[in-house]
Amino acid sequence: MSLPPEKASELKQLIHQQLSKMDVHGRIREILAETIREELAPDQQHLSTEDLIKALRRRGIIDDVMKELNFVPESVDQELSSPKQTVAFDKQSTLKKTNLDPTRRYLYLQVLGGKAFLEHLQEPEPLPGQVCSTFTLCLHYRNQRFRSKPVPCACEPDFHDGFLLEVHRESLGDGTRMADSTTMLSISDPIHMVLIKTDIFGETTLVASYFLEWRSVLGSENGVTSLTVELMGVGTESKVSVGILNIKLEMYPPLNQTLSQEVVNTQDENGINRPVCSYVKPLRAGRLLDTPRQAARFVNVLGYERAPVIGGGGKQEQWCTLLAFLCRNKGDCEDHANLLCSLLLGYGLEAFVCVGTKAKGAPHAWVMTCGTDGTITFWESLTGHRYIHKPANPDGPPLAEQPKPLYPYRTIGCVFNHQMFLGNCQPSDAVETCIFDLNDESKWKPMSEEAIKSVCAPGATTSLPPFPPLCASTIDASVTSNEIEMQLRLLVSEHRKDLGLTTVWEDQLSYLLSPALASYEFERTTSISAGNEEFQDAIRRAVPDGHTFKGFPIHFVYRNARRAFATCLRSPFCEEIICCRGDQVRLAVRVRVFTYPESACAVWIMFACKYRSVL
Repeated sequence: MSLPPEKASELKQLIHQQLSKMDVHGRIREILAETIREELAPDQQHLSTEDLIKALRRRGIIDDVMKELNFVPESVDQELSSPKQTVAFDKQSTLKKTNLDPTRRYLYLQVLGGKAFLEHLQEPEPLPGQVCSTFTLCLHYRNQRFRSKPVPCACEPDFHDGFLLEVHRESLGDGTRMADSTTMLSISDPIHMVLIKTDIFGETTLVASYFLEWRSVLGSENGVTSLTVELMGVGTESKVSVGILNIKLEMYPPLNQTLSQEVVNTQDENGINRPVCSYVKPLRAGRLLDTPRQAARFVNVLGYERAPVIGGGGKQEQWCTLLAFLCRNKGDCEDHANLLCSLLLGYGLEAFVCVGTKAKGAPHAWVMTCGTDGTITFWESLTGHRYIHKPANPDGPPLAEQPKPLYPYRTIGCVFNHQMFLGNCQPSDAVETCIFDLNDESKWKPMSEEAIKSVCAPGATTSLPPFPPLCASTIDASVTSNEIEMQLRLLVSEHRKDLGLTTVWEDQLSYLLSPALASYEFERTTSISAGNEEFQDAIRRAVPDGHTFKGFPIHFVYRNARRAFATCLRSPFCEEIICCRGDQVRLAVRVRVFTYPESACAVWIMFACKYRSVL
């Protein structure tokens, strides 16, 4: 039995609310502390998971939880196959999902509400079931990612979430040892917190990005401390307060020995301006992406949005951290280039970010790979296109044929990755005449590798924390495709009705459009065109003699049907199909959503019509 994503999310929220109502987290903490105090002998190193489960069962916590959670909400019940089934919760699997390892040290971070989000001072309290703008808090710490449940935007947003962060050294031999206070003091990685606002149309905005220095808890009594975190805006509003979060930090198991505040305070570090090399690191996508070209497609479908500038003016120089870029699902060309370069480095390629200009002198960033055979390939991270660079010879005879560049790049000033930064010192900075022999110091001036390491090494004051891992998509491609398609049918029918036209849909013709959409996405991912012959043959068979067929494919990286429809109507050719008049008019529309990591999507839509030609 599987539930649609929205129902599963609703069920999780109901369970979360019930657990909060019962204060299960608090009761479990008390029992764990009591069990460790009473049952852990001086010569015993740790309690087993079974010991902890027995303690919870003996005190009736598990039975209480299961008794309260044994319910079937009506909204879920309607989605289950007949006859009706109850939603059963297995006790052992429910507890195992916490993955609590008694040999490890954990930091429990609780967000206990927010205040002074003054931009939302006049925000009316949403009515039950009303769609409203929401805040979502995203966290990353040492390869662990967390996401709060969305809460309505308000002056005092109702954040109430807890996150269990595992704290351990990753060096050889330390992986299974519980970290003590001194060891944790040497772990300099902060907790990266990103606040995202999602409006009623699903559009996301980066509100704040904050690096939380958590090690103050090491000097707090009983390993518990409460903080107020002031979130600042981003970009041109980086000095403006957005709001305040109340946070509680707690170590598990409790610390046997706390450190003096003087020792803890000396470890504090902050940095805002960071060297560009720290934005690029080899990034492995696990099994979420299979090839470098598929990685380029993934980066391409993340939305493009220039950094906003208050009051207009020129381009704002603002590079996002990877977590902020991924959580917002959109960013500027530099964000895309940094991510693509990191993924290509992860695939073992020699990759660099290029900084230069394109047409009309507009600043731009793209990616370059250097093949072992000397081939230079440019990767445009905003489109997924690849270009082979063949330099023109400025000293060649006037009549000699020169290669015509297909890429949009005009000049190049420097290239960099996580280990190198090279400035272009050739007579001309034009890309078409540039020689990319990066080992030739007469053409490319390198920055000292030692200098790069000193500012980009882990723990350096200007370095970024380790990159977050990519997350698998939570979107059901089939369900989302159907939803968008149904919404588009309704929008087309309403539009035609306003024009005094009736609408007749042909399901079979709609279905025949699927192979074309799959072929388009396959070509974007592999640069190989395949399957178009079968599509054209099927259409010829489906359109009777004396009839005309018209089709219009279009591609989006968002899932807002109304916004997509408005864009389609701006195309004269698509508008002609949607507003088709004639004899025996039949309309078709097909939507195919292709999912990528981080819930990024490529959305292909094809409108089509067939009608009897009148001579």
